[in-house]
Amino acid sequence: YKYKVGSLDVTAVYDGIWRKPHDPAFIKDVSVDDTKAALAKAGLTTEFMPIPLTVVVLKMNGRTIMMDAGSGVGQWQANATHLPANMKAAGIDYKAIDTILISHFHPDHVWGLMEKGTNDPVFPNAELVVNATEYKWWTDPSRLAKLPEGRKPAGKRIAENFPKWKNWKLVDDGAEVVPGIRLMAAPGHTPGHSVYHVDAGAEQFLVSADTMYVPALLAPHPEWQGAYDQDGPMAIATRHRIIDQVIADNVRICGSHFPFPGTGSFVKDGNAYAFTPTQI
Repeated sequence: YKYKVGSLDVTAVYDGIWRKPHDPAFIKDVSVDDTKAALAKAGLTTEFMPIPLTVVVLKMNGRTIMMDAGSGVGQWQANATHLPANMKAAGIDYKAIDTILISHFHPDHVWGLMEKGTNDPVFPNAELVVNATEYKWWTDPSRLAKLPEGRKPAGKRIAENFPKWKNWKLVDDGAEVVPGIRLMAAPGHTPGHSVYHVDAGAEQFLVSADTMYVPALLAPHPEWQGAYDQDGPMAIATRHRIIDQVIADNVRICGSHFPFPGTGSFVKDGNAYAFTPTQI
């Protein structure tokens, strides 16, 4: 799905969906009945927790820029394997991608950087940009012992392979990573989780990654703490800061797990928010 934001050409590419079975631990201290009620109010299925995954590709200043790399084929969820085919259908050649701006190192965002089995880089010639805090945290072998058991295999794969690659560009909060795009630290979901602010001329665009990763739940209940947030209270504070700024500045926003095509709008609703996804 292609759309414009100011002078920016955006292509939303669908990777697939995680039909996550309902789990009382998904949102801390919130029942499955309550999460189902939030899904129903948003007009979504209640049979499972729908977590779609969309990758956006930007064309600007002669560059082809991919925002995260998706989950890779057969490396995350059975129904999230569509990125390579959909990129081809959109007319985007993997070899033409010269820059990948990475939000964080969770598998659904970076397994697409690696070939299944060999762990060889899929994009050996693209510049891989990431918050230095995120890179250093995940590539420090001493961190592995502190990860929950379920996340240790992912942490091990990252720590053993990413440092071998020479095409990383590590940047700090506020850095202009390419002309017109600035990294903004948005920690909590992971230590170095980041969003990217794009100056598109007459409009502004924010690639928000997992700041608001299930808007049907977290827009009306921004205080809910997700199981995948490494620092729940920090993630909640970041969520409010980022979304409040988007609303105040009238910034167009996309999110990795928003309903496809992954973009929409927020308005304030008391201390919470109302989210309207873009319909296609």
